[in-house]
Amino acid sequence: MSEVVAALKVSPLFSGFTDTGLTILAGICVPRAYPAGSPLFVESMVSDAMLVLVDGRVALTSTGPRGEALALGEVGFGDWLGELSLINPGQRLCTATALTPVWAYEIRHADFQKLIGQKPQACIKLLMAICTSVAQKVTENRDALKALVARQ
Repeated sequence: MSEVVAALKVSPLFSGFTDTGLTILAGICVPRAYPAGSPLFVESMVSDAMLVLVDGRVALTSTGPRGEALALGEVGFGDWLGELSLINPGQRLCTATALTPVWAYEIRHADFQKLIGQKPQACIKLLMAICTSVAQKVTENRDALKALVARQ
């Protein structure tokens, strides 16, 4: 359990958490390993878990209008993916592919929902961190979104 707590502690998403809060969330984390070249998830598949990356690099891509892969960026140590699935499972918005061997901790939507009833304070804190993260990403990409809208 202390390994999971240590891994969560280095992720900016969990920066405001106490050790107790991290221990509560660590209780529902499942370790996952992905060999280089394998998908962590694929665009449009069911989104039912988030991942916190402990080791490795992951490429994010999306399918373009002609079926081509569009590079969206890379993530690595301490980053997280699929956080919106804890709020509302849906479809993955992109494909995440391991560029190197990847080690991650998975938090499944169903486990998180059960934990909300048992330890709501830790869960609400994570949900607020997710909302803050999404708001920051929208703000950072506002100009790009305006440019896309202007082209249409």
